[in-house]
Amino acid sequence: MKRYIILFVALWFSACKSDNSNYQEEAANPEFLIRSEVMLTESIIHDIFAPPVSSRIYMYASIAGYEAAVHGNKGYHSLVGQLNGFEKVAQPKAGEEYCFSLASVRAYLAVGKKLTFAQELYEEFDKKLEADYKKIGIPDDVYERSIAFGDSVAESIMKYASKDNYKQTRGFRFTVTNLPGTWTPTPPAYIDAVEPYWTKIRPAVLDSSSQFRAPEPSKFDLTKGSPYHKEVIQVYETGKNLTNEQRDIANFWDCNPFKMNITGHAMFATKKMSPGGHWLGIAGQVSRQLKKNYIETAEAFALTSIAIFDGFISCWDEKYRSIRIRPETVINASIDKTWMPVLQTPPFPEYTSGHSTISGSAAVVLTKIFGENVAFNDSTEIPYGLPPRKFTSFTQASDEASISRLYGGIHFWPALDEGAKQGHKVGSWLIQTIKTHD
Repeated sequence: MKRYIILFVALWFSACKSDNSNYQEEAANPEFLIRSEVMLTESIIHDIFAPPVSSRIYMYASIAGYEAAVHGNKGYHSLVGQLNGFEKVAQPKAGEEYCFSLASVRAYLAVGKKLTFAQELYEEFDKKLEADYKKIGIPDDVYERSIAFGDSVAESIMKYASKDNYKQTRGFRFTVTNLPGTWTPTPPAYIDAVEPYWTKIRPAVLDSSSQFRAPEPSKFDLTKGSPYHKEVIQVYETGKNLTNEQRDIANFWDCNPFKMNITGHAMFATKKMSPGGHWLGIAGQVSRQLKKNYIETAEAFALTSIAIFDGFISCWDEKYRSIRIRPETVINASIDKTWMPVLQTPPFPEYTSGHSTISGSAAVVLTKIFGENVAFNDSTEIPYGLPPRKFTSFTQASDEASISRLYGGIHFWPALDEGAKQGHKVGSWLIQTIKTHD
């Protein structure tokens, strides 16, 4: 009898420790990746990366996540050979079992951590993430093998990233010329120009940073009635007569990573997500809304982040070619020295608009992925006390993001119009260049 009892107990413990036969399906819940994107955004906000630099972090993390996930999904293709300079990535061992969605999240976070500074921010997140995966019942050998594969993919992506000329462009400052109509630092902190050599960064799919060069902006001419003078007056009058709705739109799309606030003699900063982070937040929300699976979500993050990254390169190429003065500087000097824009002027030249460009490129790609006329509620700004805004399409959202910069008083109209065109060209080129699935 004793022998049978011992055998029963042994079998019971074995059954309790048995792995979940559905672990692949449960681990492929796209919420794991969406949560990771939100965590990376928190880290980027904490570290106060400039918008172009943030786009670089998002892109490499998203590429890592996609490359690790693609192996478990027939019909989907690697980005190797499709991105500039991307020639090799780690491969799984033949005949071994993996949980590729787990490897994907691991790769995404591993790259994100390597490109950010505040590692302590991930501690609680990592513990909760690991606990959630453990609950699924992934076999120990599969779990460990998948984690190792994710780390290998991350290492490959970091090698790829190391050759994009980022390190070589650190530490250089922009020299202000003080020529008429050219950019100078703006209130209240008068920060140096951000990323003046971003045009030297290797694009992901563009042939060059100037492939979609914007037309020259209006000639700097403050003569009454000149095209430029009309642009200045438009910004000035718009700022003086904003409706509540226009003010709300400006604040919703502010996306200023580092806003300086002055109270009396005290100065302090408030931090928010970058415009790229805002659009990747939209990608995650819509993927969830449409109940997209893991690889579809990974694809959306990868392609959207690439569109944003190349959008910034294209935009920055023009910014530091035309070196356009900001509305605040012109208006204070020639029209009204007391005028202030609703939004704090970003520390880089005016033409073209970064928001307009990357919103245009992101909207084109998201429309291709999810479809036209996809209505959604954008709730990315809730953490900053702003209610969600409803949109009937990605194009409508990108148009609003663009016009928000006029309402905010930080751009002239041509920068918005030409920036949006520039972004659409970048997004369209990406769609023509990259093939992610059959």
